[in-house]
Amino acid sequence: MIKLGVIYGGISTEHEISKISAKSVLENLNKEKYEIYPIFIDKDGEWYEDKNSNKIKIENIIKYLKNLDIIFPVLHGIGGEDGTIQGMLEMFGVKYIGCKVLASSVGMDKAYTKIIFEKAKINQAKYLYVKKYKNSEYIYVDNNLNEKNMSLEELLNLVEKELRYPIFVKPSNSGSSVGVNKSENKEELKQNIEIAVKYDNKILIEQGIIGKEVECAVLGNSELGVEVTDPGEIVPAGEYYSFDSKYKDENSKTLISANITEKQKKEITNFAKKAFLAIDGNGLSRVDFFVEYKTGKIYINEINTMPGFTEISMYPKLFEAYGYKYSELLDKIIKINL
Repeated sequence: MIKLGVIYGGISTEHEISKISAKSVLENLNKEKYEIYPIFIDKDGEWYEDKNSNKIKIENIIKYLKNLDIIFPVLHGIGGEDGTIQGMLEMFGVKYIGCKVLASSVGMDKAYTKIIFEKAKINQAKYLYVKKYKNSEYIYVDNNLNEKNMSLEELLNLVEKELRYPIFVKPSNSGSSVGVNKSENKEELKQNIEIAVKYDNKILIEQGIIGKEVECAVLGNSELGVEVTDPGEIVPAGEYYSFDSKYKDENSKTLISANITEKQKKEITNFAKKAFLAIDGNGLSRVDFFVEYKTGKIYINEINTMPGFTEISMYPKLFEAYGYKYSELLDKIIKINL
């Protein structure tokens, strides 16, 4: 039997989503293959062994983890998907599932993901990269990574010069669209910048793409090869796929076969594979794109190195259509890193 630790919860804004994903994972793991150890991290960062909802605090985390064969960190966002827990497990010499330290940290940090995608020549929306520390002015980082201090008013003027409305503002390090807002005018832009910097000291101000939102699921690595599903399509209940429309609005829908041309599907799957390899991806990821209504042009949006894993999440649903049942998909993901 393989001793498998499933870590969930965590300190991020996606704590509750992680719990839902982990519940599905735990229910679908093959009990004949795995001796399962559910491990819960509360919002304060305390670790517990979860025995039938009876949580026992883990006093020696290193010793506990070293006793296991492999860890499945079903953690989304900060503290779970950003390379921090991956680095900790590397230091302990414990095997784990999913992207390694570099891919996790780069995949989480949208500003650096964009820099890598630019190098890979994957088309993406025009954007401005901005920093803001507690007592500093705004710092605009140009395409050559030069930094220039400016007031909020100067920044707003620069954004309006470089981009056209609608404009999205998003924290560089935040998952599940937390802190992401759409701006239709200067006043909304100002408010949304002030909101985004509460979540992260790096933000992206991005040209809005009016089009379909499509996603691909990816499995594998450079050594073993990479499998990519056909794209699925998100049909958000609101104007865009916000946190609320993802998790709170039942009118949001997913189409497992995106309503786009075969040529567009092929281009998107090629880009998904390229993006995954460009960040040195391993195990699994979901890669998100826009297909512009007017032009049919494809733009990469982001890569998610630990996508939602509920039974209705896009990642397992796409692979189910590809031919892998949920439990079989889990086996394949685990096997990559054993």
